[in-house]
Amino acid sequence: MAGSFYPGSPAVLQATVDDLLNGAPEAPKDTADAYIVPHAGYRWSGRTAAHVYRRVVERKPSRVVVLGPAHKVPLRGAAVPTDRQWATPLGPITIDSGGARDLIARGLALADDRPHAPEHSIEVQVPFLQQIPDVRLLPVCIGQSSVEHVEAIVHAVCHTGTIVLCSTDLSHYLSEEQARVRDVATVAAITALSASRIGTHDACGRHALRGLLRWGKTTRRTADILHLATSADEGGPKERVVGYLAASLTV
Repeated sequence: MAGSFYPGSPAVLQATVDDLLNGAPEAPKDTADAYIVPHAGYRWSGRTAAHVYRRVVERKPSRVVVLGPAHKVPLRGAAVPTDRQWATPLGPITIDSGGARDLIARGLALADDRPHAPEHSIEVQVPFLQQIPDVRLLPVCIGQSSVEHVEAIVHAVCHTGTIVLCSTDLSHYLSEEQARVRDVATVAAITALSASRIGTHDACGRHALRGLLRWGKTTRRTADILHLATSADEGGPKERVVGYLAASLTV
């Protein structure tokens, strides 16, 4: 994805990430253990994503689990990679292989690199995560999955030192006016932790999002909206926009 979703030059990529993080609001003391973050090119959703990453980087978690939709490869259930590390122009990041094996042992994921190889929804998060010293990444690609399945994954991975990220964009290719109406309704469902109100066309990462919301409801989290925008806010055409959300789930 380097050179398309984010800069391919190490120096330019680092400067871009720095600018985005420095431009995000200073975070208050944050105890959230899960966030919702977008995954478009940095030109479009980087500013929204930075509202999450300003908080996550300051928290310095030892592990981050990213639940990202499978856009390119058909997938049922969840897949974790067999790789020991991934790399961006900023260098390598360690994959939490032990965490991946645990999900496999629990019957919650399969070892399968195929959905990960062409997928951007998790990879675009990595340069932000590389601002956290010694962080381990557990990438979980989510295909068609039940709410209960994804909820079980979140229960399995969410413990001390871990932050869970649900990677999703909101509405796609509506007019700006239509997108804002739909996205506001989706945000209302998220703040209500209502998995059943997330429709097929409300979020590309809907399977992961529904499971995260069910987990949040079960564990009595509170969802807070950090930033809501569309590609039109970043200079894109108003006739065909994509919605972006940054949100947190806090005990």
